[in-house]
Amino acid sequence: MEIKTRNVLITGASRGIGRAVAIKLASMNHKVVINYNSHENEAKQVVKEIERFGGSAFCIQGNVKIKSDCERIIKSAEEKFGSIEILINNAGVISDSLIIRMKDQDFEHTMQTNMFGTFYCTQRVIQSMVKNRWGRIINISSVVGIRGNIGQSNYAASKSAIHGFTKSIAKEVAKRGITVNVVAPGYVKTATSDVLSEKMKETVKSWIPMGRFGEIDEIVPIIVFLTSDNAQYITGEIIRVDGGMAI
Repeated sequence: MEIKTRNVLITGASRGIGRAVAIKLASMNHKVVINYNSHENEAKQVVKEIERFGGSAFCIQGNVKIKSDCERIIKSAEEKFGSIEILINNAGVISDSLIIRMKDQDFEHTMQTNMFGTFYCTQRVIQSMVKNRWGRIINISSVVGIRGNIGQSNYAASKSAIHGFTKSIAKEVAKRGITVNVVAPGYVKTATSDVLSEKMKETVKSWIPMGRFGEIDEIVPIIVFLTSDNAQYITGEIIRVDGGMAI
């Protein structure tokens, strides 16, 4: 892939997929802003790891469900590196419950973090992308947003909303050299899936034609490719990386 140094913001990048993408993009000479909400030590460790191999990164706290936090995060990023050219909306929460028991705050918190956070960050960075006539926005969703799941109506709704949002924004900015895409992972070995019981893990595997959970390293290359100039003719897509779960 052709590689040019870009300024990158990744929300929720202290752990899991966000962390792995941050390290990979930094290793490609991109300047990376690592956003976190509550995992400060982990975020600082990501920065240290990047700096060890000569990469450029810094971390900043902020809750993406709060618009003023998104403004502050992006303003700090611009002051440090310049306009954000690649935005990866990765921050997300899960608050599972059957609909009959779900509390209003669980639905609101999930929608505000997953969907509103994506909206706030996208709206803010897209202004400079339009001006510069280049940009990459990758929204991290989930296979649950495609197929639904028992006990996750709030999470599925938030991720499905991201899909419609992505397609709409992709149409709005396509002629400005900006692509907007979704990567929708299936069940991946992360801290989130580690808390599942062994019985539940076996049940989930039975839903997946490949019969196993994915690895983070199987998700990262797709995201990295979508940030490149080689992906300039791909926009408005929902790319599943799920072992066939949503077939």
